[in-house]
Amino acid sequence: MKSNNSIISDYTSTDDAAAVRLDDGRILLQTVDFFTPIVDDPYLFGQISAANSLSDIYAMGGKPLFALNIVAFPIQNLEKSILSDIMQGGADKANEAGIPIVGGHSVDDSEPKYGLVVTGEVKEKSMWTNTGARPGDSLVLTKAIGTGIISTAIKKEKAQDSVIESAVESMKMLNKSAAETLQDFNPSAVTDVTGFGLIGHLIEMCKNSQVTAEINFSDIKFLPGAIELANDGIMPGGSKRNLEYSEKFVEFSNELSDLQKLLACDAQTSGGLLISIPDDEADELIKALDSSSASKIGNVINQDSNIISVNP
Repeated sequence: MKSNNSIISDYTSTDDAAAVRLDDGRILLQTVDFFTPIVDDPYLFGQISAANSLSDIYAMGGKPLFALNIVAFPIQNLEKSILSDIMQGGADKANEAGIPIVGGHSVDDSEPKYGLVVTGEVKEKSMWTNTGARPGDSLVLTKAIGTGIISTAIKKEKAQDSVIESAVESMKMLNKSAAETLQDFNPSAVTDVTGFGLIGHLIEMCKNSQVTAEINFSDIKFLPGAIELANDGIMPGGSKRNLEYSEKFVEFSNELSDLQKLLACDAQTSGGLLISIPDDEADELIKALDSSSASKIGNVINQDSNIISVNP
């Protein structure tokens, strides 16, 4: 529970990072994330995991300050060069974000895991949360989804090289540029899309904001190959669990197939920002993002019995 007035968000909230007010009025942000390899290349794995860890700071409008490594590694069973490559990937991605990695902690474990503790800051008036979405807002998503499906296909050796390349480029891309672009606009609420999936994170935003959302499946952009792999039966367990949870709160159109429902709930790694923004700013934001992956996927409306409606 929040124990004093300096704590703005903690483990009881669904915001992307812990937020604590400092004496000078700044907000200190901190987050941690790590996971097992989702690609074969250890250097790329380090980059992807670091980008994923940094994303929570960007999603709250913050500036990362420094990071710590979190490492688990089977030191007796794998070459130390693999660990070096993983950590080099993380260091290079942190350097791209403009921050140092100043230390960390490691344990011997049965399989590799890697991530970062990231500390950042933001001015209180500039901080974004996943609360505050307003009826009339448009919903903008800055990255295509489908990384969960493609990561599963990689493990099963079912993904073509071009499909893997597109997914890796998306996952290792920092949300820094999108967050900096968004600073020139007036978002009502912001979050990033990760393991809980697009629908899961939108549910949290709508619950916290006491609103309803309508989204159009046809407006959601998917990474190349994701839909084809899903049609071939490739679907991560996390996406299935996301759908099971989401069905308690979501009205899916009868015109959508079970596969399309799963696609909308795909568990993401280092996904994009989900932004609730006044409708008259949405098109200009998408233009300013200058990304073929950014799209308007729906609208926020007055609270209804269902938190989200998903149309064809």
